[in-house]
Amino acid sequence: MSTHVVATAGHVDHGKSTLIRALTGMEPDRWEEEKRRGLTIDLGFAWTTLPSRRQVAFVDVPGHQRFLANTLAGLGAAPVVCFVVAADEGWRAQSSDHRDAIAALNIRHGLIVVTRADRAPERADDVLAQTRAELAETGLRDVPGVVVSAVQGTGLPELRATLDTVLAEVPQPDAAARVRLWVDRSFTITGAGTVVTGTLSAGSLAVGESLELLGAQRKRDVAIRGLQSRGEPYPALAPVVRAALNLRGVAREKVRRGDALVTPNAWPATRVLDVRRTTGGSWTETTSHLVVHVGTAAVPARLRPFGDDHGRLTLDRRLPLVLGDRLVLRDPGTHRVLGGAQVLDADPPSLRRRGDSARRAAALVTMTPEGEPALEVARRGAVRARHLSGLGLPTDAVPDGVRVFDEWWVHAATYDAWQSRLKAAVDELHTRDPLADGLSRGAARDLLGLPDEVLLDAVVGDAGLEQRGGHIRAPGTGRDLGSAEAAVCQVEAQLRAAPFRAPEAYELQALRLGARELAAAERAGRVLRLRDGVVLLPTAPALAMRQLARLDQPFTTSEARQALDTTRRVAIPLLEHLDARGWTRRLDAGHREIVR
Repeated sequence: MSTHVVATAGHVDHGKSTLIRALTGMEPDRWEEEKRRGLTIDLGFAWTTLPSRRQVAFVDVPGHQRFLANTLAGLGAAPVVCFVVAADEGWRAQSSDHRDAIAALNIRHGLIVVTRADRAPERADDVLAQTRAELAETGLRDVPGVVVSAVQGTGLPELRATLDTVLAEVPQPDAAARVRLWVDRSFTITGAGTVVTGTLSAGSLAVGESLELLGAQRKRDVAIRGLQSRGEPYPALAPVVRAALNLRGVAREKVRRGDALVTPNAWPATRVLDVRRTTGGSWTETTSHLVVHVGTAAVPARLRPFGDDHGRLTLDRRLPLVLGDRLVLRDPGTHRVLGGAQVLDADPPSLRRRGDSARRAAALVTMTPEGEPALEVARRGAVRARHLSGLGLPTDAVPDGVRVFDEWWVHAATYDAWQSRLKAAVDELHTRDPLADGLSRGAARDLLGLPDEVLLDAVVGDAGLEQRGGHIRAPGTGRDLGSAEAAVCQVEAQLRAAPFRAPEAYELQALRLGARELAAAERAGRVLRLRDGVVLLPTAPALAMRQLARLDQPFTTSEARQALDTTRRVAIPLLEHLDARGWTRRLDAGHREIVR
């Protein structure tokens, strides 16, 4: 079943609601005051089935200037517009506001309906021509037009057929896309709880699924208890439909128009946007304080122009916005539409240094709303692919000049610079302090500003460095012990002559071999340190095993000491070392045996 959503647009009292009643048989005005005054104040909703069996839901918007914010909430999520102009009045002031909003939103599908033809049949063709001229600079420039009289019913069959033709040409949105449903109503139903409504323009919903509610207050996790569309329950919904969601996990007063229900962990929420002017006058002559409309949200914002066509918007609250999103800018004082903007960067760099604004302005001129992930990776150095995707950038193919490490995309030049800086730091440390363990992993990450351990491992390997004990050094470094070299050589010579006659503490002190020097010698593979300050050659355990294997098994500690020609001070730490390696086994307080 094909489903669609169409919003109305047009000046107040030009017959939008009357037209919807004639097409659907439903009353779109929901409030008693609207019915009493005959004036649409808020959004209205109705639906019908076209001759082709297409299901179409209408969002009826107010035409009066005082309710322009409500109008923009209705247009913000609509993919198709029915632009209404009365034959007896022609183009009017709010017609222009709605035209400017449509241009800002870049709505490209719809039709023109000249209403009240019964009041001025002789003017209908001229009004249609005038409307086409007024819409010539918008996405509706080539849409079909129909003349009707909702009161007499003339032209309605042609309108239904034309609407069918228009909807047949609307591209089908991606049902597998992430969901971003802008809330336009919230209310409570007795026995059910909180219900919200909105237009599902992409993605799919299903009963039992979880969503995130992003609003003026904190982010909330909610679950879908039930779904309805056009007054009927459904287990799941696909775009494009009007959807009513019965939510679990949030009270009705915590949800309001302008909040968004989104796929969990799939949308960034931002307050700062770099944008390009798409319609309206130069931004150097625009007020800095304005209202940004997107979806059903209306958020106060401050504009920092970067010239006539580019600027930075700082919003009063976070919104789930991405690259390419269209915004309507409104003057909060006059309530007029100032123009439109398109998001170029929903996560822009901060501007702290002198000249940053000029550099950013130059960069924005070259950016496209389709997105160039290579430029974004180059700016950041390293970024997760899912973050780029969340911002609206394409990640189906890895661009040239980008290297991939797990989930990270890294700019190749940045990666080369990391290797060079790390090698230089390691070499400088070794030159300054040959006894140092090497550069610690924490110091290396801080030096390079790496966001993840996996990147450090890659850089170390590709830079030709090695890691040991949480430290990074160049292969082969550490064998040169600097000022301690001569003393270590003397100890090595002494132990080669008597492998188990470990130097006493006073002998090491006389040679100026403290814990730091001996640790460096051990890292270099020159000595083996056992407990209680016993220092031997690294070959001592293997030599000891040869001697102990000649003894009757099991053997005593005294027998081992005599076989190794050493003291108890050396024998016991050495035997414990052999136990730890699994080469010998302790049987009781006085006996051990070789592990065969």
